[in-house]
Amino acid sequence: MIDHRKSWAAARLLLILLLVFSATPSRAAEYAYPIPSAVEATIISTPPEYQAKLPERIQVKEYQTITIFPERKVPEVFWYNRELRYSVAYHDQQAPLIFVIAGTGAGYDSAKMKLLQRAFFQAGFHVICLSSPTHPNFIVAASSSGLPGDSRRDAADLYQVMEKLWQQVKHPNRVTKFLLAGYSLGGAEAAFVAQLDEEKKVFNFEKVLMLNPPVNIYDSAVRIDRMLTDNIPGGLDHFNEFYNHLMHRITSNYARGDFVDLSYEFFFHAYNKVLPDPNEGKAVIGLAFRISLANMLFASDVVTNAGYIVPKNLILFKTDSLTNYYKVACQCSFADYARDLLYATARKQEPGLSFQEFIARNSLKAITDYLHQSPKIGLVTNADDIILESKDIDWFKEVFGSRARIWPRGGHCGNLAYPDNVAYMIDFFKE
Repeated sequence: MIDHRKSWAAARLLLILLLVFSATPSRAAEYAYPIPSAVEATIISTPPEYQAKLPERIQVKEYQTITIFPERKVPEVFWYNRELRYSVAYHDQQAPLIFVIAGTGAGYDSAKMKLLQRAFFQAGFHVICLSSPTHPNFIVAASSSGLPGDSRRDAADLYQVMEKLWQQVKHPNRVTKFLLAGYSLGGAEAAFVAQLDEEKKVFNFEKVLMLNPPVNIYDSAVRIDRMLTDNIPGGLDHFNEFYNHLMHRITSNYARGDFVDLSYEFFFHAYNKVLPDPNEGKAVIGLAFRISLANMLFASDVVTNAGYIVPKNLILFKTDSLTNYYKVACQCSFADYARDLLYATARKQEPGLSFQEFIARNSLKAITDYLHQSPKIGLVTNADDIILESKDIDWFKEVFGSRARIWPRGGHCGNLAYPDNVAYMIDFFKE
């Protein structure tokens, strides 16, 4: 005999489940960023057909320069870096002004910076783009110490640049308020700049957005560096062999005419042909970071005359070959730089300072209370960001609460151009 009461109860339960699932789309349906692998997303970014629709050209003045330290004697080898370069995009009418800070080793005109500039400009904002304090041009022209990596000192350098830029490009009748954004390392630096502005009150930033920042700069840098050292066949002693082999594979595919240029399209189409092994993909990310680090390390070493790579007091001219110095720099890790140069310099000024204390005070956790209590600071990151650990994501949720937007995937900055991400960034500043 059929128990109609049980059948009816089961039918009701099924109906409720159907209504729940039809009314609540799955996470995948909510966020359709197309690349599931964090490593691939980091390398490929957002394929062109999935990118937000942005103008190809905007009203931007590129290659602008400003002198930060008029009395500074710049080494001859850096003759082209005497002035700091930046770009500014101004509307003809009143609008808020956003300062944007680049990520590790990136310039004001990097692909991600141009993307953010176009997105914000189209949304009605004035935009000034700044290179990372780890970029050679910034180190030579605008760093007070020549040794980037100390969060508060880098923030002070960035703030000084912003002040001088505002005096140079000042349009007080056109700027209604000031805003601040940064991605990757630039995202973490934006937080320290915002805190400094609470004291100096030159800009009184109304909103600050951190995009894919590290929690602990040192930990994230070491994490990326290990992607290289742990995935080179045969270990770091075979770095040159790996580098030459990889570049040969990329350029040989490129030379055959399979790809148009070394852009998003190139990596999107080349990835499966050139980098079929996920571990090789990790090594490529580590390699890109190591190249940025080598550029930073060389510039810092020459500017400070530290004698770490280039012999002390050796004068390099613009016609000198730098190949051998570059090879040595590529063998150095961020941990080497942090301990041998950054920390060593700090310890001379503070003899009792431990390495652990030095690293800790450059972490976002050093300003936890400020980040937790400041309603104007927002955070965007990805649950699978390769520079973070799960505990970092938990910390973001705890500190920022509803001010944190954590996308389910996208790797490290791989989804910046995705329409949902662009819309969220713009809405954050417009709300």
